[in-house]
Amino acid sequence: MFRNFFKKTKKDRLVEMLSTKKEDPFLIKEGRFHFGGLKDSFYYTNWTEESFLADNQRKEIINLSFDFNKLKYFSLIIILGLLFLIGRAFWLQIGKNNYYNSLSEGNRLRSEIIEPKRGIIYTRNLRALVRNKANFVLYFKPIDLPKNELVRDNLLRKVSKILSGNVNPDTHNSNLIKNSDIYHLGTSTIQISTDNAIFYKLKHILSTVQIGSLESYKPLFAFDKIPYDQALQIDLHLPNWPGVFLSSKIRREYLLPSTSSQPIILGRSSFSHLLGYTGKITASELKKLGNNYSPLDYVGKTGLEYSWEKQLKGAPGKINIEVDALGRQEKIVSITPAVNGHNLELSLDGRLQQEVERVLKIYLKKAKLHRAAAVVMNPNNGAILALVSLPAYNNNLFARGISQQEYDKFLNNPDKPLFDRAISGEFPSGSVIKPVFAAGALQDKIITENTTVLSTGGLRIGQWFFPDWKPGGHGITNVKKALAWSVNTFFYMIGGGYKNFKGLGLSGLIKYARLFGLGQLTGIDLPGERPGFVPTAAWKERVKHQAWYVGDTYHLSIGQGALLVTPLQVANYISAVANGGTLYRPHLVSKILNSDNQVIKVIKPVVIRSHFISSANLQIVREGMRQAVTSGSGRELEYLPVATAGKTGTAQWSSTEPPHAWFTAFAPYKKPQIVIAVIVEKGVAGDAITAFISRDIIKWYFTVDHPLVSK
Repeated sequence: MFRNFFKKTKKDRLVEMLSTKKEDPFLIKEGRFHFGGLKDSFYYTNWTEESFLADNQRKEIINLSFDFNKLKYFSLIIILGLLFLIGRAFWLQIGKNNYYNSLSEGNRLRSEIIEPKRGIIYTRNLRALVRNKANFVLYFKPIDLPKNELVRDNLLRKVSKILSGNVNPDTHNSNLIKNSDIYHLGTSTIQISTDNAIFYKLKHILSTVQIGSLESYKPLFAFDKIPYDQALQIDLHLPNWPGVFLSSKIRREYLLPSTSSQPIILGRSSFSHLLGYTGKITASELKKLGNNYSPLDYVGKTGLEYSWEKQLKGAPGKINIEVDALGRQEKIVSITPAVNGHNLELSLDGRLQQEVERVLKIYLKKAKLHRAAAVVMNPNNGAILALVSLPAYNNNLFARGISQQEYDKFLNNPDKPLFDRAISGEFPSGSVIKPVFAAGALQDKIITENTTVLSTGGLRIGQWFFPDWKPGGHGITNVKKALAWSVNTFFYMIGGGYKNFKGLGLSGLIKYARLFGLGQLTGIDLPGERPGFVPTAAWKERVKHQAWYVGDTYHLSIGQGALLVTPLQVANYISAVANGGTLYRPHLVSKILNSDNQVIKVIKPVVIRSHFISSANLQIVREGMRQAVTSGSGRELEYLPVATAGKTGTAQWSSTEPPHAWFTAFAPYKKPQIVIAVIVEKGVAGDAITAFISRDIIKWYFTVDHPLVSK
């Protein structure tokens, strides 16, 4: 058939096509479309069929094939999606507004802190004990650093070369390496050049911040105390070092009080315990101190620098600048000036402080001892005139930045030079507690001025014997003689009683110890003060699992056993005895001054307690302390230029080591101007060393041309 078809001519095929009744295949047909065999073909689908159906028929088919009950689930999904989008938009626009606003503003505006001048600390006659020096601090703003790691590392290497002492940061000559350092990398320890060690340190610092986060806009501390020549080199390169910044902060330098125009830099001195030092702020300190501080600030770490931090700090200023894409300054938008910190004028007498330290060192050297403390204060208002703890240290080492090796030497020193014994040392009181218990016994009418006991060398309770320090005893003894000669037998009896004689008892001893400020902080404006300790029966039961015996009461009544006091506490309660019954809060700062040294505030004396002992009973105690100097255990002070009252003390603390030596005194006797308390650790006895120390200090104080002495 196909062969016959191709044999036909074109004319024949055309005639044949025209003669047939079939429609023209190229004709566009109208009307309904018939699927015919297409429906059964491979190309047929539901959508092709339904798309050509009539409207009514299509609706009928849809109604039959679609479940409208499922539409509500679809609507629920859409509603939940919309709620999520609305909530997310609200969170980003409102909840995270500050965050993203800071990010956007950080790209254009930057704030630089203007550091206020830190306040100066003066002695009572305005002799400066500290001065401010420039401290160059290197820091980064991670957001401005090069994003490419290789470029950023190259920048860090240039910075490292300058910090290590290499002059040209663009050179790569290894011959410029001055020295080497030990660097710890993971678990390995390798010896590398100093500039490489600094490079790795800078890399580590930057690794703590994620670029693009809000923290990356904040300054990131890198190095401080940079020498001037290195700071100058860095400053010259800053225009070409994006993200690297140099700031001039304040470093403290501590001085000896001097009338000379040339300041004397403080070395190892007792002033260090008082002044303390400043150091780099920590994360916890930054969180605690609040908005006036930045991660680059320095704050007081110990001493007055710590306790008066807010007054010394001042209020920082702010300069708002507009920056370009590299973080470089374009123009200044606004400036808020800084408010300088307040100056402090102390009650401390600088010359007296140095004299007390000098005298202590002389006697310690003679006795081949190292540890001592002394407090001199005004009994009429609680003002501290001198506060000495030995051995001392040099706080300038800490202010400039101490190495770990240097710090370890302090920690390993058995004499603990960083420890302020004057306010933190807790020692057995020995007999310097006896004026307190004598006053208590008089106040509770356990004794009178004329009550006497017979001292024969001690008391025996069953198999236990409680000795006096003098074999054979002191004979007939009243309260004044008991204080003058420190007669243990008398205080055993007024403390714990004996036979038919009723004493204060444990409760009475505790009562008066606490009334005179023992077992609690005095509140001096220095950090690190310790409260001492007043033992109780409950404490012994809880800690030692033992009952309290009368022997414990006897020990407590003469200042032995578990009773602990600080030198400051002794000076403070003897001040209450000297002034007639007022216990003041000791203080070092007497005035707050502005930056021009004009008085802003006078620190008024704070009374802790008063009128808890009658003046008549305290007068009896004072007379007993006066007799200690004129005829008793403190006769080394008898020939001073002013009448003095005192009390010796010997505090046993070890069965193998010598006891601590105490002495406390006030002068002049009738109108006291100073109170002194001295302790020498392992000094054996008060009349062996501390009485002589007190004598020399009081003599100096009342014989030199001294502005504080009432003539």
